[in-house]
Amino acid sequence: MSLFGPLREQLRGAAEAFGGEDAVSGILSGLVDDVDRALGEELEIFPVCHHSPASALAMARRLRDKRPSVIYLELCEDLAPLLDELRNCRLPVALQAFAGELDGFPAAWAPLSVIAPITEASAEYQAIAYALDTPGVEIVLVDRSTDHVFQWEPRDGGPSDPGPDADDDEAALHGDAVGVEIGDLRPRFAELEAHLLHHGKVRHWSEWWDQYVEQPLSSADYATYRQVMVLIGSLFRRLRPERDDRDRRDEDRERYMWTRMREHLAATGTDPSGCLYVCGAFHAASRVEQFGLSSAEPFEITPRTATRWQYGLIPSSHSAIEAQFGLASGSVSIAAATFTKALKRSKVQPFRLEGQQGTSKRARAAAPAVEEPATDRLSGFLSIPPVLDGLDEAELLGWCVDIVRLARRNGYLSSTADAIAVFETSILLAGMRGRARPTPYDFQDAAVTCIEKDAVPGRRDVRRLCEILLGGDRIGQVGYESLPPLARDVLDRLKPLGLDPQKRTIQRALLNLDANPELVPCSHLLWILRRLLPDGAVRPIMGSRKLGERSIQESWDLALGRNQRAIVELGYEGVTVEQVLEQRLRRSVWDPKATAALALEAVEDAVLYLNGRRFTDELGARAVELLAAERTVDDAPEVLRRIRRLLIYYRATEPELPAWCQAFVTEGYAHYCTLLPTAFVDEDTGVRQVAAMLGFLFGMESLALSLGCDHAQLELAVRQSHPEAPAKAALLWAAKSQLGLMPLADLRNRCDELLDNPLVIPSFPLYMSGFVQALEPAPALAPVVVEVMSKAFARLPDTVLLPWLPGLITTLREHARELVPVLVREAGRTFPATLPALDAWVPPWSSSAKRP
Repeated sequence: MSLFGPLREQLRGAAEAFGGEDAVSGILSGLVDDVDRALGEELEIFPVCHHSPASALAMARRLRDKRPSVIYLELCEDLAPLLDELRNCRLPVALQAFAGELDGFPAAWAPLSVIAPITEASAEYQAIAYALDTPGVEIVLVDRSTDHVFQWEPRDGGPSDPGPDADDDEAALHGDAVGVEIGDLRPRFAELEAHLLHHGKVRHWSEWWDQYVEQPLSSADYATYRQVMVLIGSLFRRLRPERDDRDRRDEDRERYMWTRMREHLAATGTDPSGCLYVCGAFHAASRVEQFGLSSAEPFEITPRTATRWQYGLIPSSHSAIEAQFGLASGSVSIAAATFTKALKRSKVQPFRLEGQQGTSKRARAAAPAVEEPATDRLSGFLSIPPVLDGLDEAELLGWCVDIVRLARRNGYLSSTADAIAVFETSILLAGMRGRARPTPYDFQDAAVTCIEKDAVPGRRDVRRLCEILLGGDRIGQVGYESLPPLARDVLDRLKPLGLDPQKRTIQRALLNLDANPELVPCSHLLWILRRLLPDGAVRPIMGSRKLGERSIQESWDLALGRNQRAIVELGYEGVTVEQVLEQRLRRSVWDPKATAALALEAVEDAVLYLNGRRFTDELGARAVELLAAERTVDDAPEVLRRIRRLLIYYRATEPELPAWCQAFVTEGYAHYCTLLPTAFVDEDTGVRQVAAMLGFLFGMESLALSLGCDHAQLELAVRQSHPEAPAKAALLWAAKSQLGLMPLADLRNRCDELLDNPLVIPSFPLYMSGFVQALEPAPALAPVVVEVMSKAFARLPDTVLLPWLPGLITTLREHARELVPVLVREAGRTFPATLPALDAWVPPWSSSAKRP
């Protein structure tokens, strides 16, 4: 007879009494069937929920009682080499697989990243610590590989996990990695979750789980824990509304794991009675045909793609885990505090890796306990109400006093009266929700109600202060020995600064490069890190790195400990930061969307950070190719700005210009001469772009002619240009004047004619904008521009002048570096320097005799 036969009949009778629906009866009896099937399996199945204190406690108890020789763990099988590195880290950390260059996946998915967070209050950490520190014990990861994680993703949408959507640094520690967790016990449709939250009188799923699963199971024996967890997994599995892609992937994972376990047992000849299979409760209630060691159903495991995966550890945090897996804020911190409290109450000795940072010494393993025969614990658990814990006044009083103290430190006007109010309100809320003992969630609600008034005076609200009080957002750290070679190299090269790389606070580094020349390599490394790491990781306060400049003193704000994840992921790209930067620059200029301006930026970065002439010449040659292939002039201002800067640098430091610079000037001269007539009439090409083209042609003309270009090419291009837009027409007149095709007198006469024509006056500001932009290619026209602008201010009506001023100011502000100095210098030369002299001042353009 089945172990759960009486319970099955009892549930069927209850279903008939409540209406006799076949669906309800089938679900209720199916739940018992799933539990019976899981417990009857020859290989002991240990069902868990991720980051569950009850699961961690039950795991610690079971490992000391059973002492298994092999542990099969639901975790990506290719992450196994990373497990031993956990002893060099401070939890929580995450196992990571990373792929930057893909082979077999859509290129748009790059980069791919998979993370598996590990906390001390988790059953998988207990299993890992036991297996690694107990001689003769083997731990085998049996879940699909990280490559298969993405193989099984639909190709049309891409990776389905969006990652954290938080602004907080700690919440973004996992970036946009796909999370892999053990035991995803959460309803798959909103109706069931809403029903449970409503009738459980709780706000979110994490609180429901803590109240109705964690607390009752924390003090339960192993048999009860195991049967209840399988029952919950079966319940959520059977109440799914319909099968979807995720359900099919979950079933394929179960087939994968059972196939791997049968392969391992067949290869090693291990006795299944000495093994333990640790998986999520959802998978423990599996009904796939490959379930069980006795199954002979095959499952084809496809080969991995040619993508090269790299593996490492990255720091994690409680808030990062919550953001990654959609948990309520503070739930992982509360779970960690619950686990610590449960250890003290139950006297259970958890397993901890020897030598791990932030953990106490591991207790000795006890002798295995005598196995008891399996009995039905579900009937008693489901029929007897849970024992309610009594009110722990000392604990609640401590919380209330501490939250008031913490609130005062953060700007709240809280007092002893608030502490009393929080105490009484916590008890009141717990009673309204059917609880004899206030939970941390009741305490949080009471503190928000009693302390937080109209506004938050500081950076943290009361709910966040409660999370800090009840456990805080613990942030993990990867130890030096487990860092990739690049990260260790960075820390070694920064040792002369005397900074502590373990600190997560911002540290100030002061470098006097004249007095301490040995710090110059540190300065060079910091500038490279600033180029590679996210904003804020390495921030210069004083000093700069530009072409032809050298800082004497530098001051830096460094947050390397807080950005350890970013440094670790640099290690997946190369052995040194210089190698990573070179690869990124080369990849950027050979990207299909690369432009000449981007290539010139890469050349500048190579000059500043890499000091390699060969690599710089390679990037410069690529810039020449990109310029010749461009069919638009959208980036002409950026191209002009960067090539000018590079030419000035090379003329000051090199005996002659590099060959690629000469080729870029000659190619650019011919290229822009060819496109100039079209750019003048093209409505999509702005005045700024045309002015930059003319600036390149006029500014580089002497060098281009010395390299073999023909001046007639530029003159012919200008003669062939016939713009209709007023701003471009003014720009063309300036170009003709610069070439000697239009005398200055004719230019002035044309401007006067425009001002005298009532039909043209409304559009005269557009002509004026073109003259302002003409200062880029023809700075010698500054006197004419000042004259025309002065006449415009004197003669244009307010209805035309006032709407034009914002646009003029915006233009001058946007191009302040190039245009404003020329205008201000010429205006200072033209206008009187003192106010009394202004009364007797006569504009030079008012007398025709003074005009050239």
